[in-house]
Amino acid sequence: MKSDLQWMQAQVVALRNVTPTVREFELRPESGFAAPHEPGAHLQVQVLTAQGRVQTRSYSLVGEGDGRCWRIAVKRLDDGRGGSLAMWRLAVGDRLQVSAPQNHFPLDLSAPGYLLVAGGIGITPLVLMAQRLAAHAKRTGVPVKMLYGARNADEFGYLPHLREALGDEGVEAHEGAAPIDFAAAIAALPPGAQLYTCGPVPMLEALKRAWQAAGRPIADLRFETFGSSGRLATQSFEVRIPRHDLTITVPADCTLLDALDAAGVQTLSDCRRGECGLCAMDVIAVDGEVDHRDVFLSEHEKKSTTRICACVSRAVGTLTLDSAYRADS
Repeated sequence: MKSDLQWMQAQVVALRNVTPTVREFELRPESGFAAPHEPGAHLQVQVLTAQGRVQTRSYSLVGEGDGRCWRIAVKRLDDGRGGSLAMWRLAVGDRLQVSAPQNHFPLDLSAPGYLLVAGGIGITPLVLMAQRLAAHAKRTGVPVKMLYGARNADEFGYLPHLREALGDEGVEAHEGAAPIDFAAAIAALPPGAQLYTCGPVPMLEALKRAWQAAGRPIADLRFETFGSSGRLATQSFEVRIPRHDLTITVPADCTLLDALDAAGVQTLSDCRRGECGLCAMDVIAVDGEVDHRDVFLSEHEKKSTTRICACVSRAVGTLTLDSAYRADS
């Protein structure tokens, strides 16, 4: 079971390589009208992998819409689960199923200051946030700062757009693996300021620690993840579901959620990035180790291994799970 989506057909009308590994797609809905979207919004996209599997992926909408097309950007992962490679195989004129825009990462314009932090492809939802906040700052004088990290200089997609919006001093680009001084950036914020960030889970966890160490309210830290925590799966694992009298193998190139769906085990899901917790399932037993990759469960829940977010988390060994299925009386 999934949250209700409005699916429609869209056509690829333009392609552009933003970096050597990031490609931008301009998608025009069949109706010719692309519904407007606010900062933080994303599209759900159905892609067909080389193995013939239909996968649903979420991609942030990049920049302002024009009423006719939506823009998303996809990072190519050669050893990923196939979604990005399926997108990169698309050509101008191809069609695919997309959802109407959704938003689990909205921007609040009532704060007295803002810090934006992006890691790699995590820049995509923050482009429109930066543009909107730049316009907001001109009207109100509210300070806005962005920290942008990437592995190398070639991977700073959208950096010119960000500097055009926020100015050279408003954007700090950090190249390589050296840690960013999050504590200093947070200390410079006025009381009540908000932090918006998107990137791999290790970066989000570092930001969370720095935010809490500064005594900032956790509600003022807003985030979105890649959905894979930046770690690739390297092996399959086994799952037992006693209520269904079922044992399944989750391949390395498949999520637990997708494997459950393929086996006919209905599981609630929404974000598919380990953020909303809708797909969290009760863990009955673990013969091995759970690899938690979500940002929804608390550290206590992760250590106790009583629940798992099926959309992103995995295991080494064998998991026994309790599903939502209950036999009719």
